[in-house]
Amino acid sequence: MKRITGLLAACMLALSIAQPVTYAETEKTFSDESIYDLLVDRFNNGLGTNDFDVNARDSYAFNGGDFAGISNRLQHLIDMHFTMISIGPVFKTATYDGNQVLDYTELEPHFGTSEELTQLLSEMHEADFKVMADFPLGNVSADHIWADKLASAPAEEGTIDWDLGNTEVQDQLISAAVQFVKEYKLDGLRLTKLKQADTAFLDRMIEALKNEREGLYVITNEASDASFDSMPATDRSDAIQESFVQVDPDSSAMDQFSNENANKLLQFDDLTGPRFTYKMVEMRQFPPTRWKVATAAQFMLPGVPLVPYATEIAVNGKEAPESHPFFNFKTDMELHEWIGDLNTLRNDSDTLRNGDFRMLHNEGGFTVFERSSEKEKWIIAINNTSEVQSLEIDPAEIGEKKKLRGVLGQDLVKETKDNVFHVVLDRELAEIYIVEEDEGFNTAYLIASILVYVFFLSFLFAVFRKGRQRKKDEKLKRQQETK
Repeated sequence: MKRITGLLAACMLALSIAQPVTYAETEKTFSDESIYDLLVDRFNNGLGTNDFDVNARDSYAFNGGDFAGISNRLQHLIDMHFTMISIGPVFKTATYDGNQVLDYTELEPHFGTSEELTQLLSEMHEADFKVMADFPLGNVSADHIWADKLASAPAEEGTIDWDLGNTEVQDQLISAAVQFVKEYKLDGLRLTKLKQADTAFLDRMIEALKNEREGLYVITNEASDASFDSMPATDRSDAIQESFVQVDPDSSAMDQFSNENANKLLQFDDLTGPRFTYKMVEMRQFPPTRWKVATAAQFMLPGVPLVPYATEIAVNGKEAPESHPFFNFKTDMELHEWIGDLNTLRNDSDTLRNGDFRMLHNEGGFTVFERSSEKEKWIIAINNTSEVQSLEIDPAEIGEKKKLRGVLGQDLVKETKDNVFHVVLDRELAEIYIVEEDEGFNTAYLIASILVYVFFLSFLFAVFRKGRQRKKDEKLKRQQETK
């Protein structure tokens, strides 16, 4: 029995190493990241001690989410395999979303204490997450502690905008941001509400932040000429939304993708406007299918994917606060595993993150493109149409003696007798192919597979035979005892 068990284990090991393995690179830049963007108040309630003036039924009020709640759902984040978690603005605020800042030197009491945020960051770093927070430069609360000390002007109801051309204002904002990054060892800071901030001021702020913490990413959610590490690739994000919000679309906007701006954010669904699900429901589309094909494009195209919280449950909503519901962890999460699979592929392949991009076919919702490097080549096929689609690819595009192995649906495409690769995809599906050497039968894999079955059947037979022998012995013993 021990011998059979040992042989079975050895065969399983041989079976596992018979398949090729792709290893992740160690040196990373912002283009290697993928970001999950959440709002602390709307993610998860971990403690009741900070639930003063909380009303989970009022979408305009604080709903109870806190730092401890994020800690309690850390495994949920780990399973999606993002590399960076954005926790939004966390300063003392007049509103649940953190944007109407009251004090840059204090945390919002509803979210938790300084010790709890430090603990959360420590846990996230231990789980290999980078952590980013927001720093709003405008639309702060009219009751901000600096309101009667620094130059400002009335903005939207209950808010003010700082005079960002004023040197004293600039110095105070830079000092507060640097202290925030220093105290909490953040990996990234997103500057929001830029308004009329000029490039010189923003560059000075970025330089001060990076001098304080080596390797810090400083990004923004707006267009800017300043030296940010990243900002939204608005046209490309719009192209993904237009091409996947409905079936059988005009996908010509996808032709704009190229190797340029691979460090820019792809965020066709965000927290500042209608959610992607809202737009598809308006068109009477089925959200899970739409989300799957859209995210397959988002994670495989050049750019840094940014995904808002509750995408994994296809949350709906036209505008805030409707588009910022409290996360319902009891809802079906079909997209949770899907996003995890896409992130895993992207994390494990430098080519999928930084490789060359080439569009092979794009017509009427059927899009096929290539990501390649000296190490490997991938073919990504996305059929966002209502019919089965096929594409013939010349072997010269793939290479000699190659095959395409699908990693999502386990499809296998080999060169046919008419000397082409036929990529055939059912409607509203995506497949990601790794290009591999076609050496006929994988002898090691085949032998290992046969041995596994042989020894497993031998194991079952041995157990069965031993069981029958035991029953015979017990029966004989009982017969002897009755005599």
